[in-house]
Amino acid sequence: MRIFNKPLQGFGKKKRKKDMPDGLWSKCPKCSNAIFHKVLQDSLNVCPKCEYHFPLNCWERVDLLADKGTFAEFAADLESRDPINFAGPKTYPEKIAADKKKTGLKDAAIVGEAVISSRPCVLGITDYRFIMGSMGSVVGEKVTRLIEKGLEKRVPVIMVSGSGGGARMYEGLLSLMQMAKTSGALNRLKENNVAFVSVLTHPTMAGIMASFAGLGDITIAEPGALIGFTGPRVIKQTIKQDLPKGFQTSEFNLEHGLIDMVVHRKDLKEKLAGLMDYLT
Repeated sequence: MRIFNKPLQGFGKKKRKKDMPDGLWSKCPKCSNAIFHKVLQDSLNVCPKCEYHFPLNCWERVDLLADKGTFAEFAADLESRDPINFAGPKTYPEKIAADKKKTGLKDAAIVGEAVISSRPCVLGITDYRFIMGSMGSVVGEKVTRLIEKGLEKRVPVIMVSGSGGGARMYEGLLSLMQMAKTSGALNRLKENNVAFVSVLTHPTMAGIMASFAGLGDITIAEPGALIGFTGPRVIKQTIKQDLPKGFQTSEFNLEHGLIDMVVHRKDLKEKLAGLMDYLT
């Protein structure tokens, strides 16, 4: 954005201009509103005009949900290998190395013990910045260990998903296997009457949604999140038909019974605390 001063006296003299520093504003992708960063941060990264929920990384989610200083991460040292030597313009190890450098994470999820509004629980979060938050062997193992920790401690399991990448193709069947693995772990949790709350954020798709993210005792979604298996563009191209308005959004899924509630980000911590009281 540039601000031009009035021209100096005298014909033909150039205008003086002053450039605004970069990084002070964000543009809402939904309504195109320009938002001052401080205002956006104060509103929990929600557009004050249209209430579009900007994505949050995993550590921002921890700050949003867990009581200060209570998140204790475990399984932090797990790292992905290259089991099928996936070929492409960029190798799988190169992609992993690039996203490690970009995010400071070792893979696309963090898991740990936490306290939410004085209620003990275990909390897991996927991060969209690491290969689209997709689930390979490490993410599947972390989610499984999270569930097993919840069963061991007999505390609610909270999993926040925002994984547009689904199962990670770079690991082939080993990635697809994580769908059954995490679902089996949740079945043991259910048999022992330990609560699982699944929180869906934008976007939660494909193998993630077709496994643990879709199996909550209570399933919550943030407003406007894209939730489904295959994206609407692919579905439309396949069936050659126009899709209903708002197809696969949180609100559409709530109306059709796939999820239990849509909760604004500012109310999410309080809602999770109430659900933990109810489910335990």
